[in-house]
Amino acid sequence: MELHPSIETYFDADARGARDRLVAAFSPEATVLDEGHTYSGRTAIGAWWAETKARYRTTLQPLEVSHAGDATAVRALATGDFPGSPATLTFLFWLQDNQIKALEIGA
Repeated sequence: MELHPSIETYFDADARGARDRLVAAFSPEATVLDEGHTYSGRTAIGAWWAETKARYRTTLQPLEVSHAGDATAVRALATGDFPGSPATLTFLFWLQDNQIKALEIGA
């Protein structure tokens, strides 16, 4: 499966627990929508990721990639300490200037 370098960095940094590397894949004004909450900017995204990782201890395994308009959809198997684990989630990425400008995570 071939992923855009910024998206590949997101999943690789997540797997390695590399918060700074993961956050650097986002543009400074990027947003993340997860579980009904929006996180704006790298500082908020880093805090969201660290808190989510600590709470759920998730591991992500990308399964397939497709394109939906100007978004890149990655279906990934999420395993961790949450109800319904493991679950297949969809990560919708919007890119700008080779960085992630928006990410929406859903079922």
